Amino acid sequence: MARALIVVMDSFGIGAADDAAAYGDAGADTLGHIAQACAAGAADRAGLRQGALSLPNLTALGLGEAAQAATGAIPPGLEAGRTMGASGYAVEVSKGKDTPSGHWEIAGFPVPFEWGYFPQTEPCFPAALIEAICAEAGLPGVLGQKHASGTEIIAEYGAESLATGKPIFYTSADSVLQIAAHEQGFGLERLYDLCAIARRHVDDLTIGRVIARPFIGSETEGFTRTANRRDYAVPPPADTLLDKLKKAGRQTITIGKIGDIFAHRATGQILKGADNDVLFDKMLAALPGLADGGFLFANFVDFDTLFGHRRDIAGYAAALEAFDRRLPELLQILRPGDLLIITADHGCDPSWQGTDHTREFVPVLVAGGASGTFGRRESFADMAATVARHLAVEATGYGTALPV
Repeated sequence: MARALIVVMDSFGIGAADDAAAYGDAGADTLGHIAQACAAGAADRAGLRQGALSLPNLTALGLGEAAQAATGAIPPGLEAGRTMGASGYAVEVSKGKDTPSGHWEIAGFPVPFEWGYFPQTEPCFPAALIEAICAEAGLPGVLGQKHASGTEIIAEYGAESLATGKPIFYTSADSVLQIAAHEQGFGLERLYDLCAIARRHVDDLTIGRVIARPFIGSETEGFTRTANRRDYAVPPPADTLLDKLKKAGRQTITIGKIGDIFAHRATGQILKGADNDVLFDKMLAALPGLADGGFLFANFVDFDTLFGHRRDIAGYAAALEAFDRRLPELLQILRPGDLLIITADHGCDPSWQGTDHTREFVPVLVAGGASGTFGRRESFADMAATVARHLAVEATGYGTALPV
């Protein structure tokens, strides 16, 4: 039985999904376009990285073959080929390209409904919604009320928010209401309380998440988002792999924003950190204490928030290479019989127009099982089915276990 791990490289898509055109994403390819830019020298940045994309450890696990199966081509720099483990790619059944959808499906529950979204208008939020939130929270009003980049909107409204005490409300192409406020001027705990209030008010609109986006700084120094983000997600409406593990009395450790994504239901010991490196450290420190039959579920969010949404190709490439360099540290402390799956929840192609996620296939790289390639999988839920089989717990009823 041993143990099982799923590690999510947030937004690391490997090619446009079959239905990408319906989302405006036909031709998107997070990995492929990063690799092509690196090969062309377009992702070189002094002091950060140079040359072709170098991911020897992910390549050894079959990332190149997975990308080839998904798109028909091996991305430049990944030609060396698989030397261990098994690999393929997975198709998302759930509609949309949101974080909750991807993670819930990875955990064995494809989303059976359409999320609610806010329109591309100004204001984008219903007046009645804003009035209700302001009344309950005792706010003098809100700023923003539009689709926007999180860094750009605090630059636009940060000074006014600090001066007036009005938080900044904004959204994106995701099913989300984001609220930004100054950590000191507005108060961090007050921001969290406000997001909890907003969460209740958007439930009837089928909005996936309310996200607290605290920032610091001043008008003269500029404003910077902090690591104290908190997601308020609607809980999955049915059992996920996490629920099945809890009912079976198994130990679960969740790293990064996994706890928030599942509304802290059956998420066990929750460990958070300021960036990918800190999260990797916490994962390495926690793994030796994970009991036989236990499960570790980790999300590494920097790929998405710092580089994908900001359309920073060089930054994304450097983050991939940094993650790859640390991967042997994880592989070396796996025990015999442990199962590791490395995957993603959607794409966020840093070469694409706009700032939103992209509808893509995701890699499925497996260490600890049989070796080989398994090609296309018709649902992210295949990963949960594989873990359920490995740990000998009840499956969710969705997905088919991988041939590993």
